[in-house]
Amino acid sequence: MKVLGIRDIIGPIMIGPSSSHTAGALRIALMCRRLLAGEPRKATFTLYGSFAHTYQGHGTDKALVAGLLGMATDDLRIRESFDLAKKAGLEFSFVPAPNEPCEHP
Repeated sequence: MKVLGIRDIIGPIMIGPSSSHTAGALRIALMCRRLLAGEPRKATFTLYGSFAHTYQGHGTDKALVAGLLGMATDDLRIRESFDLAKKAGLEFSFVPAPNEPCEHP
């Protein structure tokens, strides 16, 4: 059995206002990056539920792009992820779908 550390219990060291909408979103995008066979060049993020309503205010948009760029949850460059993505040649867009059904509210 894995021994839990303090960060496993109280959460990640992170940039952003929200552990779920910033750090959680970044980790999801980072996992997607790791599943790819190469560098991502284009991404369309369809956002459901609370992500669709708050993605700009909570930093979800910047966190998702930062995750695709390979950043960690405590990387201060998250705030600049849009500019860094453009410099890296990563095209991205966001499609809010607040009324679409989703598994998690």
